[in-house]
Amino acid sequence: QVQLVESGGGLVQAGGSLRLSCVASGRTFNNYAMGWFRQAPGKEREFVAAISWTSITRDYAEFVKGRFTISRDNAKNTVYLQMNSLKPEDTAVYYCAVGLKMATMMTPDYWGQGTQVTVSS
Repeated sequence: QVQLVESGGGLVQAGGSLRLSCVASGRTFNNYAMGWFRQAPGKEREFVAAISWTSITRDYAEFVKGRFTISRDNAKNTVYLQMNSLKPEDTAVYYCAVGLKMATMMTPDYWGQGTQVTVSS
């Protein structure tokens, strides 16, 4: 079965950085898009970033542009999220997601269990 396992979350001070990783396993992910969503307490899950299989296309939510960078290593079935200049409002559970294509990444096919990111002020 498909598994997405996130890592790299934790507690960081405002202005700091974290790098999230997500390893996908359980099937062949050729041509799949990968991405990240987040959910803060009391709020709905929201899109953060997505990257195409070739890494040519990268989409970001407006609130992370210029601060977060998504990348992937297809040989390792891994997607990364480099988060810089973190703010307290970035505090959330971050979820890895895999979708058939970039156009459908708002409704991914697979989800990870999530990793907590807490940014203190």
